[in-house]
Amino acid sequence: MNNYILNIETATKNCSVSIAQDGKTIICNQIAEEGYSHAERLHVFIEESIAAAGITFKDLVAVAVSQGPGSYTGLRIGVSSAKGLCYALEIPLIAVDTLQALAAQATIENGLIVPMLDARRMEVYSAIFSNKLEVKRAILAEVITEDSFQEYDEILYFVGDCADKCKEVLTRSNFVFLEEIKYPSANEMSALSYAKFLKNDFADVAYFEPYYLKDFMITTSKK
Repeated sequence: MNNYILNIETATKNCSVSIAQDGKTIICNQIAEEGYSHAERLHVFIEESIAAAGITFKDLVAVAVSQGPGSYTGLRIGVSSAKGLCYALEIPLIAVDTLQALAAQATIENGLIVPMLDARRMEVYSAIFSNKLEVKRAILAEVITEDSFQEYDEILYFVGDCADKCKEVLTRSNFVFLEEIKYPSANEMSALSYAKFLKNDFADVAYFEPYYLKDFMITTSKK
């Protein structure tokens, strides 16, 4: 039996959808735009991906969604769509760590991977993983300074959309920025979601909420 999983990634500016067969991506549609076009693009990408894979929605065994941290609005759009599909199709929901999916794009032999996503000003969402994607430090919302990550002697490979603002501060010789890896993608979610599927590691469709990490702040202009 072929296990087809639909993967949805909307935690950042990248709106990304993939269809995976037994943990391997067979089709991936994505676009990264400054204007956050997720609401318009996501359902089109889902329909196109299903069609391109030559399957129907009834062939899906699960839907996986990037759980955050990331954009409040982007996460809401992705999770709402994933939940709706799971309800309609009566299939399980899988939650994939956004930073782990981002880290999965880096192929390294030695050292550690530090995925970072922009959280305004000098603050980032970050975690640290081994080259086998094992968690070495849990997710934090932290302000980056010249003292950040000083306790690590290993080579640290930084990935994510924070290179421009962080590379001027993080200047130690063991810090390497892989600037071509900017956003998480549904492509790397395929293996991660399938591993969870095999372990029956499912989220509760009714109660699952995205991992915002910190409260969403609404600012109003002063009169």
